[in-house]
Amino acid sequence: MRPFHILFLIAAGSLMMYSCQQRQQAAYGPSAVLLQDLNIVRVTSGDIMESVHVVVDSGRIAKILTEAPDPAAFSAVVDGKGGYLLPGLTEMHAHIPSPPATDAYIENTLFLYLSNGITTIRGMLGHPLHLELREAASRGEILSPRIFTSSPSLNGNTVPDGQTASASVRQYASEGYDFLKIHPGIRRPVFDTLVATARTEGIPFAGHVPVDVGIRHALESGYATIDHVDGYLEGLVPESAGVSPEENGFFGFNFTDLADTSRIRELTSLSRAKEVWVVPTQSLFERWFAPTLADSMLAQPEMQYMPEEILANWKRVKDQYMADPSWDPEIWERFDRIRLQLIKALSEEGYGLLLGSDAPQLFNVPGFSIHHEIDGMQRAGLSNAEILRMGTLYPAQFFGIDAEIGTIEEGKKAEFILLAGNPLEDLDALKELEGVMRSDTWVTKDEIEARLQEISQN
Repeated sequence: MRPFHILFLIAAGSLMMYSCQQRQQAAYGPSAVLLQDLNIVRVTSGDIMESVHVVVDSGRIAKILTEAPDPAAFSAVVDGKGGYLLPGLTEMHAHIPSPPATDAYIENTLFLYLSNGITTIRGMLGHPLHLELREAASRGEILSPRIFTSSPSLNGNTVPDGQTASASVRQYASEGYDFLKIHPGIRRPVFDTLVATARTEGIPFAGHVPVDVGIRHALESGYATIDHVDGYLEGLVPESAGVSPEENGFFGFNFTDLADTSRIRELTSLSRAKEVWVVPTQSLFERWFAPTLADSMLAQPEMQYMPEEILANWKRVKDQYMADPSWDPEIWERFDRIRLQLIKALSEEGYGLLLGSDAPQLFNVPGFSIHHEIDGMQRAGLSNAEILRMGTLYPAQFFGIDAEIGTIEEGKKAEFILLAGNPLEDLDALKELEGVMRSDTWVTKDEIEARLQEISQN
């Protein structure tokens, strides 16, 4: 009887295993994907969940498993090879080309963001076309990050008076823009009318701080974000200096040696009290406005993805800046130190920072420029974990969609990147993409490289 008993147990075990596989397959949809053998970067706590397997089903993270499921139960399997899964990055100061830019250039720009692990962008100079792109991206019809878009520019020329400002705010709110873009030149009474109308219409505003408004009044007025750390350096200048605010120069450069850094805490405290995020765009200042030759940046590999006429314009503008007798590289060094001090204080004592690089602006290639911004945040003294939160968790909280994205958790949308290395140890690991998941689409490293080759101007 013993051989029969053993045979029965073997058969019963096989039947149980088969039944388990059937139940496992039935638990997921026919298009479920398994990502196996990887580590999850937990951005909230700044540590690693090791050796797990992730099931993606219908665009969401269905399961995070510590034991490997049967690969046969899935429509596709991605070998994580012990890599690191991180929520997709958000570029909080992006620019999307507008007509007369060609469709190809616009599509290439959106892909350049995605190719560097950026799965959400906040477009900072809106156009009616961007509303269409936003909807197409949300439906997965174009290979693009998720898009939030500002209105067209509100500045001293477009809103010269309160009546025009109110009408513009109502128009842009009704057209469905996500927020209003504030540019320089708006007079304070016009700004106040704009803000009052924005509150009535329920649309946030963000961007620059007009000189006539000033940083303290801007913070009191409730910006969603202040970008470029605009207005803060001017806010460090004591009234006793006797200078006109209009003489501030490029983001306060002319006031560098008048700035009293003991006033930083006052501004960071007000930023926290009014819950105003700051998007530093430090890379803009370290590339366009820094004492670095244009030709040295034009030699960087990422420049191959930009059209020649844009590169030529970038070189022309930078060369003009550096030839200006009023521009002094030693003053720039002091200017930069104050900016880095402000950035560190706004991170530690303010409401918080969001990652944004201002691309494509001078020598900031979309997607690639986020790595330069990260370098700037490191120079300011921020930790790797905090910088990662600036690009993942905090933007999700800012947009009010942290129940959907921003961390890798069961039930959340499958928007993440797979890295070969651990970004908590070395943020250059963000340049080693193995794949990007966005809008139900897994884009492999090979597919990214093939598309980049198509975009390349070389």
